[in-house]
Amino acid sequence: MCQADKDSDGAEARTAMAAKTTGGVDKGRYPRPTVSPEEAEWVWRTLATQAMEEGAKPETVRLAVVVGLARATGARYGDLLRCTVGSLDLGAGWVDVEHGKHRVVRRHGLDAGTVLVLRRWMDVRADLCAELEGSPPEALLLTVHHTHDNGVTVAAGLPITRQGLVLSWRRFVYRTNAAHAGRRPPLPTRFEQLRRVWTAARD
Repeated sequence: MCQADKDSDGAEARTAMAAKTTGGVDKGRYPRPTVSPEEAEWVWRTLATQAMEEGAKPETVRLAVVVGLARATGARYGDLLRCTVGSLDLGAGWVDVEHGKHRVVRRHGLDAGTVLVLRRWMDVRADLCAELEGSPPEALLLTVHHTHDNGVTVAAGLPITRQGLVLSWRRFVYRTNAAHAGRRPPLPTRFEQLRRVWTAARD
């Protein structure tokens, strides 16, 4: 038997052993468990309340928008990053979202709480764009403070990246878990484990 065959057999054996010890589930690929529906709603209520407080940080308002839209539409980060100001009609209470790699457009209704948070974000967003030169960006979700990307300073008020959303969620999780340690189950650092609760509910 050649060395390549030996290596292949060894890899298959290790995979089989891992599956055996984990009940036949490859935990590296299997979707991580979601939070409970009650916990997901608690996150939404917490952020929505914080976003409407006087002096709320722009990042908190933006994260409330992200969670509110995920709750209403099931959208992933990439879907939300494609949303523009023109995707919204807050008077009518709906948002158009381009879902998935094929960018299938679906219109979703928004409840009163989500509309309220979005209106607050639009005010915050206008303040952020006021400091920019030229026309404001069309993207709905913007950076809220100066950041550094590969040594380049990126001004506030520009379209945020997926990594920016990832880090924003993690900061909220770390603060929340520390504040509620021993009293509430810890929140996951992966936003998907929250989002999929609402996706399942829609299905």
